[in-house]
Amino acid sequence: MITPPPPFEQPVYVTRPLLPPLEAFAQALQPVWASGWLTNAGAVQQSLEARLTTLLGAPHLSLYGNGTLALVVGLKALGLQPGQGEVITTPFTFPATVHALHWCGLTPVFADIDPHTLCLSPEAVRQRIGPRTVGILGVHVYGQPCDVVALEALAQRHHLALAYDGAHAFGTTAQGRPVAQWGDATMYSFHATKLFHTAEGGALALRSAAHHRQAELLRNFGIVNEDTVALPGINAKLNEIQAALGHVVLDQLGPERERRAAIRRRYAQGLAGVPGVSLLTLPEGVEDSLQYLVMRVHAGAAGLSRDELHARLKRYNIITRRYFYPLCSDYPFYRHLTGARPEELPVARQVAAEVLSLPLHGGLSDACVDRITQAIAYELAQPAARGAAA
Repeated sequence: MITPPPPFEQPVYVTRPLLPPLEAFAQALQPVWASGWLTNAGAVQQSLEARLTTLLGAPHLSLYGNGTLALVVGLKALGLQPGQGEVITTPFTFPATVHALHWCGLTPVFADIDPHTLCLSPEAVRQRIGPRTVGILGVHVYGQPCDVVALEALAQRHHLALAYDGAHAFGTTAQGRPVAQWGDATMYSFHATKLFHTAEGGALALRSAAHHRQAELLRNFGIVNEDTVALPGINAKLNEIQAALGHVVLDQLGPERERRAAIRRRYAQGLAGVPGVSLLTLPEGVEDSLQYLVMRVHAGAAGLSRDELHARLKRYNIITRRYFYPLCSDYPFYRHLTGARPEELPVARQVAAEVLSLPLHGGLSDACVDRITQAIAYELAQPAARGAAA
């Protein structure tokens, strides 16, 4: 007989920032203080940029103040101009993805997602391509890569720009290659909630050297030198203090990834055989980022909806996230767009009603994971028990 575990004394959240020893951060700040150089591509930022270029396997890479700025600059660097046309994207994503298109003056067009990877469906994209289509913006959801081969083929066949929101995809590979090597542009987020972070920050990987040069100008007001401003850019730079934090977080990443992998295995063991729930599985040949651990709740078999389980887990101080819900296509300012009608997005709508992100970070003990899986198993056993009693 399953018994309920005791509630946690403090809330257990989906993630927790990886904080290196304070002494290590203080030491990393010493060269910043010694130089008196706090921003504008100082030595610390440049050295972090070089480390990440190698680690992420990026042809060309720049650092940004946050991931949203990186994505906006990336789209503009690809030559996608305001009012120029439509970009096909997924409704199953964080709002920033679609907002970036809006801020660039581009019209989002929604396409449905793949039921297994939960990423943009190439077949759904193909059906949305029209005379005003100028690009595709995919999202590597939860760190699982899109079907990069199929999307690349579509983009090349129709002469479209191909960009990726890789906010979750730090360290993700597809077809044996880092995701930075697919598409024309890939954005990374270094927000505090991400596996690798700089408190706030981001990066932009670009395939073309020409696009990279354009992005470098765009992220720094369009300034070429003290006499020349070549284009209307913006301030999107990462500063030296953020970069210093990035260096010491990067030094801690190996053990964090190992611990997250062990936690994921323990979740899989603890939830094996629990009716009505399933963890997302990786496609063959994929190395993901270990950014999130996501469970789907199949209401018919589970006896509870995802929303009901989400609410019940709060009683145990287990704070899960319905990530991503609602769909971006449901926002009042996007409902009028092509592809936004509910009947046009059956897979995305079903998935958005089923996914639940569970706590995943290196600070979780095995005992914590066991209490979480025990709480899930207990709550899912209750509807069946009440039905049997009736």
